[in-house]
Amino acid sequence: MTSIFIVFQLIVLIFSAIIHEISHGAMANRLGDPTAKSMGRLSLNPLKHLEFFGSFLVPVMLWVLTKGSFVFGWAKPVPINPYNIQDQKRGLAKVALAGPASNLIMAIVFGMILRFLPQTNPQLILFGTFLSIIVQVNILLAVFNLIPVPPLDGSKIVFAFLPAKYYQWEQKMEQNKFIVLAIVLIFAPYILWPVISGIYRLIIGV
Repeated sequence: MTSIFIVFQLIVLIFSAIIHEISHGAMANRLGDPTAKSMGRLSLNPLKHLEFFGSFLVPVMLWVLTKGSFVFGWAKPVPINPYNIQDQKRGLAKVALAGPASNLIMAIVFGMILRFLPQTNPQLILFGTFLSIIVQVNILLAVFNLIPVPPLDGSKIVFAFLPAKYYQWEQKMEQNKFIVLAIVLIFAPYILWPVISGIYRLIIGV
């Protein structure tokens, strides 16, 4: 049974990451940039979004290293042309926010189902476990991506509201984004889990 949960968790992670990226592209299209749409990236077809490193290798490695307590991954980022977006500074922040917002919405929707699921019905216990995985994975994606370091969405949101003099900070962090991301991934399980757990309890009413 444990192997079923592992596979299900990875499937949920992949599809939630895909919806995350589609939301970026859809918001960009709404704000005047049709790049993702014209390249067929506003599709639920996994083949258009998956990449070996972020969609498979990183999640499996994190699962093994943390003994199943933390798993994270990503889909191939959708292409965006910032010069097409109306109000490039605030518009880019809206595009960045759309991804985590989609994950939080999914967490709330499935969390509400779980919240009002009859707890005394043994036939629904397995279904409730699957719902719980969906909620936790989407909260994780939302919270993790809101960390304000490149290449995560949080950095684009924060720097969009900071004065222009801080732009070079973003550029320096962007140049070393893989090192920064590696450090974040090392400490994320210990820093983020209390936040994720708190949001989870708030949504399902524990």
